[in-house]
Amino acid sequence: MFKIRYILLFLIFLPVLTHAQNDTIKYNVGFMGVASSGKYAPFWLQSDQYGKISSSPFGVGVLAGVSKEFGAKKRLFDYRFKANLMLQTDKGKATAFLHEYYVQARFSVFDLTLGAREEQLGSQDSALSCGGILFSKNARPMPKITLGIERFTVVPFTYALLEVKGAISHGWFTDDIYTTNLFLHHKYLYGRVGGELPVHIEYGVDHVAQWGGSVPGYGKQPSSIFDFKSIFLGHSGGADATRNDQLNALGNHIISQHLKLELDIADFRVSGYWQNLAEDGPVKLMWYAMNKADGLWGVSVRNTEFPFIEGIVYEYLNTTDQSGPYHDKDGLVYGGADDYLNNGIYQNGWTYYSRTISTPFLSSPLYNANGGVSIQNNRVIVHHFGIDGSVSGYSYKFLSSFSKNYGTYSAPFATNGIKNTSCLLEVSKKYPRWANIELRCSAGADFGKLYGNSVGCLFSILKTGNLFKY
Repeated sequence: MFKIRYILLFLIFLPVLTHAQNDTIKYNVGFMGVASSGKYAPFWLQSDQYGKISSSPFGVGVLAGVSKEFGAKKRLFDYRFKANLMLQTDKGKATAFLHEYYVQARFSVFDLTLGAREEQLGSQDSALSCGGILFSKNARPMPKITLGIERFTVVPFTYALLEVKGAISHGWFTDDIYTTNLFLHHKYLYGRVGGELPVHIEYGVDHVAQWGGSVPGYGKQPSSIFDFKSIFLGHSGGADATRNDQLNALGNHIISQHLKLELDIADFRVSGYWQNLAEDGPVKLMWYAMNKADGLWGVSVRNTEFPFIEGIVYEYLNTTDQSGPYHDKDGLVYGGADDYLNNGIYQNGWTYYSRTISTPFLSSPLYNANGGVSIQNNRVIVHHFGIDGSVSGYSYKFLSSFSKNYGTYSAPFATNGIKNTSCLLEVSKKYPRWANIELRCSAGADFGKLYGNSVGCLFSILKTGNLFKY
């Protein structure tokens, strides 16, 4: 089990150990409240918020913490940390938990991170996307140990044309929903070609696996260092694994490919990106894959010249194919009914604290009317549009998403799907002269039978400042 107290002690004594100069410890205090008319808070008010906003129609939250960022000047060694305590009401109950708690040490191009932090993973637009197909901002941060090169770094002797990044993580699913003491394995490797040219091509692969833990009906699952080798390589389990994991791969594995093209034209950056999932069989590139109809396709346009419209995004998400409706695996044919993000043994699937870790359009278990822990809607078609900018010091963001939802192959919804539309308008303004306060107001609405009709408002106030310098 991950020892949170060790992270906190390390945060306290880190300044003494490093004797850093001209660094600043900052504090933040925030309040947020949501009120809405439906059974749930509107989709875009509470999704992609790192789990900070409750799905309940009425709720409040308080966030307080301290942090230190990397220094402004580049150093051979540097570090940052953050610790945030969250108090949240959900369905009439108040809970307190550490939302973020991490320390990240950087030596040259290498990073070592211990703890839980909010991350932006994947090639999608960071501000307006409907969420990556494997990782989004929907679930709470998970405690992990991560080692690697997290920023694109030039490969020597390539005339600065080739850059790479990659890392490996070991994490803990601390929610203990259905499965207890469940482990996370995650590694990724990305390459980018282009350097100082106006055109960049990026390709990367993420591999995640859920493994170990104790599962009702199956008992304790293999979790030794020898089993980690099987997890790392995607090999089958030994005699102590379930029959399914002996025939296939030990644990629940998901692989995601990412392809991105960036073009810089004057003050504009145009990006096109694609992401997909693979849950069984050999991983094949794009049009060779059995589920080639599935994926996330996106176009993003950003500019630095016209602040009124800083960014525009359109995304198309399709997860209805799943390599076909039948799971035919005879050793020769790697068949379908992939049932994205679900697993027969780890029935909580690719979720954390009842929220999907991937795009929130693969519906989180918190919406399950029967109280189930799995994802009961993973066959979806989504058209998503986003725009952001600023006017007279006010920043705004608008999101509009139309989805058709088909449930799963094993438990389908209506033949023609259930239609749903979700919208968001968010306006914020910073007041540095008012004790460095940021005010934010968001209005959201859902229309359709998936989550029910709902209209609501989210208000938040955030205060930041400096505690001390050292």
